Amino acid sequence: MKTANKTFEYQTKGIFDFIDITDEVKNFLKESEIKSGLVNIQTLHTTAGLIFNENEPLLIEDIKLHLERTAPRDLKYNHDDFGRRKVNLCDDECVNGHSHCKAIHLPVNITINLINGEVQLGQWQRILFIELDKARKRRVQIQIIGE
Repeated sequence: MKTANKTFEYQTKGIFDFIDITDEVKNFLKESEIKSGLVNIQTLHTTAGLIFNENEPLLIEDIKLHLERTAPRDLKYNHDDFGRRKVNLCDDECVNGHSHCKAIHLPVNITINLINGEVQLGQWQRILFIELDKARKRRVQIQIIGE
């Protein structure tokens, strides 16, 4: 059994920046020379998510609207009350309770079967990283386990 891992870094543009990472995953797979196993992809952030879906502009707009309806930015969130909140605060803390609440609807990791050196994606499936907060640097880790 072999393993290979890599961390990708991205600079997002802001809320609802969808980054298609499919080709980078496939390129790393080829570099690994692992032909059969599992590929796990994980975001290292609590205000971002990963999905398998179509990278089709109108669908992306629908997903953005859906996520915004689940946790609108204009609601009041306890997480954003810095007068009451005493944990996990940093110097550049931002008002992002809505981002955390959106994130609970998306997985932080996704796993793909690897067969004969190819990730098993459906015809239109792509691997999409979704920013749910402000523009910032983000990291996504990939681990391949197999032979």
